[in-house]
Amino acid sequence: MVSACVLISCEPGKFPEIAKKIKEIKGVARAFSASGRWDVIAEVEVADVKTLTRVALSINGLSGVKATETLVESVL
Repeated sequence: MVSACVLISCEPGKFPEIAKKIKEIKGVARAFSASGRWDVIAEVEVADVKTLTRVALSINGLSGVKATETLVESVL
C-alpha cells in the first residue's frame, strides 16, 4: 500500500471544480482546499508506486491545474 499527498496549484478561481474532479479519480481518498502556496490537497491511497504515478499524472493533466507536487508517505 502506498499513501501520498498530492499538492495542487490551480489557476485563479478554479479550485472548487478541480477538487470535485480530483475526488472522482480512483485512488483519491479525499481532496480539500488549502490556503497558501497550494490550492488543493489530495490524499491518495493505492496499491503501488506505478498506480500512484498514474493518479498523479491524471491530476496534473486536469484543465486548470498549474503544478503538482507529490509527497509519498510510505511504501510497504
